[in-house]
Amino acid sequence: MPTGTAPPDLDYRALAAAIKDWGRELGFQQIGIAETDLEADEARLLNWLDAGRHGEMAYMSRHGTRRSRPAELVPGTVRVISARLDYWPAPAREPWSVLAAGELGYVSRYALGRDYHKVLRRRLQRLADRIEARVGPFGYRAFTDSAPVLEKALARNAGLGWIGKHTNLLHRRAGSWFFLGELFTDLPLPPDSPADDHCGTCRACIDACPTGAIVAPYELDARLCISYLTIELRGSIPEPLRPLIGNRIYGCDDCQLVCPWNRFADNSLEPEFAPRNALDASDLVELFQWTETQFLQRTAGSPIRRIGYACWLRNIAVALGNSPPSARTVVALRERQHDPSPLVREHVRWALAHQRQNASGGFDIP
Repeated sequence: MPTGTAPPDLDYRALAAAIKDWGRELGFQQIGIAETDLEADEARLLNWLDAGRHGEMAYMSRHGTRRSRPAELVPGTVRVISARLDYWPAPAREPWSVLAAGELGYVSRYALGRDYHKVLRRRLQRLADRIEARVGPFGYRAFTDSAPVLEKALARNAGLGWIGKHTNLLHRRAGSWFFLGELFTDLPLPPDSPADDHCGTCRACIDACPTGAIVAPYELDARLCISYLTIELRGSIPEPLRPLIGNRIYGCDDCQLVCPWNRFADNSLEPEFAPRNALDASDLVELFQWTETQFLQRTAGSPIRRIGYACWLRNIAVALGNSPPSARTVVALRERQHDPSPLVREHVRWALAHQRQNASGGFDIP
């Protein structure tokens, strides 16, 4: 964390207003300032970890209380500047039409374009540079889903929205299609007021979750979540959950797609979040035929690359198993029966068996 001493006579209220103006000039949709007390959120986090709901995401427990105590993570932190950047990709194919087409692969809308980590980090640094130009050297560190940070709780405390029943952050005029980033700082800026909850009696997200991962309002069991299964999990996807994944090959948006507040979400103005390589509605067989070199080339600069080639094929194999029975699909799966990866081979065997089961008299699959 760069250190410095701000002028003692600094007008922090005016500085906070200026930071919000600079954030909008840099392309953020909203900036808020949060205090660092997350005691209640820490208790919920520890209970969640104790229940094992983080699955194999060991990093969730690795950092102890530093995740919920910003000053332990970055000494000297007294405030967190929280930023919101919308990502809904207007040019993308309509989500429900892709989900309804079993021969296509569904990729979570946040992952269709450039890796958001890079976009937000660069922009947060530019915001920090603007602040430094005004006040001189000061202490700060930028984060964007890149360290043990309770970013949704901090964003809520900064007035950027409330944490909905699906555990995503929601804003009354922006829905939930946005990324979050933070600047931890030693500047004692006046904090904003936390946002109120506006979920009311709605349970659309709970009812829509394909795997029942939202086990209660505001409670998510990651072990059941399709985003966890297709992105975070590196091993075998539990067989009972595979049919429920449908054609979702990277992440899941269902809980956000049904949320009434997303009727008010704006399209992203960021060209970097526009779909690349037609991943908003790609043919599953064609994706399954990518070589590892093609995978690396076509996911360069994309968050998809982080799961690796084997998990990419694993996910597509499950989707092919769930797709409408067809000879073309069976041929593609058989071509991967002897894949070098045991993980891929296992899911291919399952997919072929599922194709055979679903054919039920349509055509013969030996």
